[in-house]
Amino acid sequence: MTRMTEQHSPTRRFWLGGQRAAEQDRFFREALEPLGWEVGDEHEWDAGWITGMPASAQFRRVSPTRRLNHFPGNAALTVKSRLHASLSTLRERMVESHGADSEPASRLAFFPHSWVMPHDYHALQDTALANPDQRWILKPTNASKGKGVRVLRDAGDAPLAADWMVQEYLANPHTIRGHKYVLRLYVLISSLEPLRVYLYRQGFAKLASEPWDPEDVDNPYSQLTNPDINALNDRADVPVEFIDLDRYRAWLRDQGHDDDHLFARIHDLVALTAISAVDAMRDRTAEVAADPRGCYELLGLDCLVDDTLKPWILECNLSPSLGICAAPESGGRIEEAVKGGLVRDMVALLDIPGAVATEAEEDMAAARLVAEAEAEQARAGDFLRLLPAEEPARYLPFFTLPTLADLQLAEGLSGRPVTRPVLRRRQVAELLEDDQLALYDTRSGRYYRPNDTAAMIWLLATEGLDPDAIADTLTQAAAQAGTSPDVAALRRDVWTTLGEWCREGLLCQRGEAPVARPVEAKAEMAPAAEPPERYRLQLNHDGRRWALDVGSAAALARLSMLFGKRLAPLDDEAQSELPRLAVLVESAGYALVADSEVVRSRLTLTQLAPALLAYLVGQAARPGHPVVDAHLLVTPEGSGVLCLLSDESGCWDRLQRLTTQGATLTRGVRLSLTDLDAAEPLGLPLTIHAGETRPAPSPKVSLRAVLVPTETGDLLATADVLDVLGALLPCCVSAPGEPLTPDQVIALGEWVARLECLGVGEADHMPATDPLADWLASRVASDAPAEDPAVARE
Repeated sequence: MTRMTEQHSPTRRFWLGGQRAAEQDRFFREALEPLGWEVGDEHEWDAGWITGMPASAQFRRVSPTRRLNHFPGNAALTVKSRLHASLSTLRERMVESHGADSEPASRLAFFPHSWVMPHDYHALQDTALANPDQRWILKPTNASKGKGVRVLRDAGDAPLAADWMVQEYLANPHTIRGHKYVLRLYVLISSLEPLRVYLYRQGFAKLASEPWDPEDVDNPYSQLTNPDINALNDRADVPVEFIDLDRYRAWLRDQGHDDDHLFARIHDLVALTAISAVDAMRDRTAEVAADPRGCYELLGLDCLVDDTLKPWILECNLSPSLGICAAPESGGRIEEAVKGGLVRDMVALLDIPGAVATEAEEDMAAARLVAEAEAEQARAGDFLRLLPAEEPARYLPFFTLPTLADLQLAEGLSGRPVTRPVLRRRQVAELLEDDQLALYDTRSGRYYRPNDTAAMIWLLATEGLDPDAIADTLTQAAAQAGTSPDVAALRRDVWTTLGEWCREGLLCQRGEAPVARPVEAKAEMAPAAEPPERYRLQLNHDGRRWALDVGSAAALARLSMLFGKRLAPLDDEAQSELPRLAVLVESAGYALVADSEVVRSRLTLTQLAPALLAYLVGQAARPGHPVVDAHLLVTPEGSGVLCLLSDESGCWDRLQRLTTQGATLTRGVRLSLTDLDAAEPLGLPLTIHAGETRPAPSPKVSLRAVLVPTETGDLLATADVLDVLGALLPCCVSAPGEPLTPDQVIALGEWVARLECLGVGEADHMPATDPLADWLASRVASDAPAEDPAVARE
C-alpha cells in the first residue's frame, strides 16, 4: 500500500537562499529551469539550495518530494574542530576494540593531530615542548576561504580565544612543479539511513602561487593553496591554477606513481570520514524532526598528499564554492565544465526533478532499499558510490552500530548474508539489586535505569548475542509467556535500543583480538612528558630574590631559556622567607601571581615571559628613582641609547645588527630624578634574545640619545623633543604610591632636550650602509661634537 507524501502545484519551484552569491546558484538554476522549474522563496519551494545553513524550521518541511541540500548535524564534518573530534572518537573506538596496531586503527591515521583552543592549550604546549622542531598551523574552527590560517613557528603564540584550532603542520607535502597543492574532492551524502555516500570522479588540484619553501612560513602564497588568498598575489604570473583530476592522475602516472593506489586510499579516507559523523547527523536530524529522506549534502573535501603519496584530510567544506576561480587559460574552462557537470549529475542522481514520490509501508523492506539504491546508481553519472561498499565487511565494523537498514541494503547489494555484529561492554559498571539493573558509565558519569525489556536486551548483548538473536530470544520468551509480540516491531526496538547505547558509548562492536602488525612508517610526534605538580625555583634580580613556583613544564622551559642563571634551585628555608611569585595553570592559559595578588591572567605561553619581565621592571622602581621600561643599547665605551622602538617594527632588526659591533641590548633602566645624566641599567633579558648569553652592561651608563619610530620616510631623522617626551612618559614606572609630579615631568623634558632625539624609519630594502650604524659609530662611541643627523645621513 502506498500513499502520497506531498501535494504540489503543477509548477515546481526552487529556493535559492542563505549567504548567496550568483556563482553559487548558477549551475543549480541551469539544471532545473530547462525542466520548467521556477524561482520560489523561503515560503514556497520544492527544492532548496542554501549556501550556509537554513533555519531549523525549514528542516521540518522536508519530505521525499521536497528536498533541501543539507542535513542537520553536518557540523560534525564541516566545523574543523568537530571533524577532528568525529575522527578521533572513531579511532579511539577502533583502538579499543581492535588494538592500536590493528589494520582498522591504522586505516584511520589520515588526519593530523589537532588541539582546540582554549581547552587543549596546555596539552599543545606540553606536546610542543616534547617536539621542539615541530611547526604548527593555526585555523579558525568555522571559517572558509583561508581566513585566519597561518603557520606558527611557536605553539606559544596560539590564541586563548575560542573558535581556534592548532594542527600539526604537515611539513612534507608532495609538489607539482615545486608548488604545494591540495586536492578538492566532491562528496555527496544522498541518504542517512541507510548511509549512501558518493565521490565525484572529477575534482581539482589547487596549487599555491609560489614555490614551496619550508622556511618561508610567513608567506601565504607558498604555504596556502586557497584560491581566494592566492588571487591577491600580484607577483605571480598565474596566481590561481586548477588542475583537474584526470590530468593530475595522468601526470602522476607519467612521474612513475601508482595513481590507482593513491585514489584507493582516498576512497577509504572519504568513506571512513562519512561514517565518523553519521551518528551526529542521524541524532540531530531526529532532534529537529526532519525527514532524512528530504535531505542530502554536497561537501568539498580538501586533502593534502604528502611526499610518500599518503593522503591527509584537512577539512570538509559546507556549500563548497561553485564559482570559477581560475583564469580560462589556467584551468578555468575545465573548472567550469567540472562544476557544471557536478551539479547536473547531483540533481539527476537525487532525482530532484522527478515525479511525486510514493512511500512504502514502514517496514524498511530490504527489497525497497535495494531498488532505491540501484535506481540511484543508474542515475549517478560521474559519481562513484563508496557506501555501501561492494565488500560490506570492509566498513560495517567502523559504525558504532549499523542500523538494520544499513545491514539490509548491504546484504541486498552484495547478494550474500552479512554477519550481525556482536557487542561488548565498554567502561560501564553493572549494578544489580532485587532483579533490577542499573548502569553507570564511568567515563561520562551518566547513570541509567533500563526497564525490564531493555535490561534483558543489555544482559543478552553483553553475553555475546547479536541483535537478531536477542530479538529471537525475546520473541520465544514472549511466546512461552502466552503473548504474541509484533516480531518486526520487536526486532526494530532491539536494534534501536542497542544503537542508542552504542552511540552513547556504553557498548561497541566486538573486534578481533588485537594482533600486532607492521605499522606504516611515519615520524610520529613524541608524547608529552608527565610533569610533576610544581617546579620551585629561586629568581634573582637587581639584588633581590623571589621564590618562584611554576606549574607547567612548558612554562618552566620558556622561563629558563629567558632568565638562564637568574633561576636557581630553591631550598626549603628560603622558600618560607622570600616573597612569592607563581605561574599558575588556568583553564585558558596562565596567570602570574605575586604573593596573593593576580598580576596578569589569561596569558599565552608567549606572553608569559614578557609579563614577568614587566613585573620585575616595576619592582625595580624606588622612591625618586623611576624606571623606564624600554630597551637600552649600551656601547662598549659605556654610552647608552634609550630605544623606544617596538619589537615588531622593521627598524628593530637594524638595532639588533648593532650588537654585532660590540653593543649590548638589555631591557629597563633606572633613573635618578636628582641626576638624570647617570642611569642604572637593569640588565633584564630581551625575549627576542631568549637562550643567548649576553654580556652584562656597565652598572652605570651615560645616556646620550633616545630613539623613537618615525613615519617620515627617512631612515634616520631628528625627532621633536615633545614627541619623544610623549613616547617616554608611558614607559616610566614610578614607585608604588609615588606618581611623577609636574616638576619632575618638566625636569624629564629638560633632560630629553639635552639628548640627541632621533627618529628611526623602516625600509623595504636596506642600503649598503645603514645611517643608524654610521651614527652610532661616529656619535655615541666617541666624544665628537653633535652633528645634525641629516648631515650624518649624507
